[in-house]
Amino acid sequence: MEQDPHTDEQIRNILSLNSVAVVGMSNNSSKAAHYVPKYILDNGYNVIPVNPTHEQILGKKCYDSVSEIGECIDIVNVFRPSEQVLPVILDAIKKKPKVIWLQEGIHNSEAEDLARKERIEIVFNRCMYAEHQRLSK
Repeated sequence: MEQDPHTDEQIRNILSLNSVAVVGMSNNSSKAAHYVPKYILDNGYNVIPVNPTHEQILGKKCYDSVSEIGECIDIVNVFRPSEQVLPVILDAIKKKPKVIWLQEGIHNSEAEDLARKERIEIVFNRCMYAEHQRLSK
């Protein structure tokens, strides 16, 4: 899979943002889609779960889609297979986040290009948890 081109300084700048909508957040503590956003939440970020199959995760209200969230969002962190990313990105663009972050193993050039055209920064094939740990030392 293609390597995301962001420098450490660029990733640090992204990680300095606060509000993170997590698409595909899971209630299953053994899944990365649970323990990654839990780690982010535990490190002071405002985490907003997006999962239409749950009402709450980690005590936070779940939304069916990013566009339903009432507050401003800095980062949309995506835990969905690459082939399911396009509708997620199209929905997220409506909220005009600063960044869309596709987790490790997720990359969809068409969806990423659409976000870039809207001047939304794209991070792909990187784990927010791993990057935060690596760059916070």
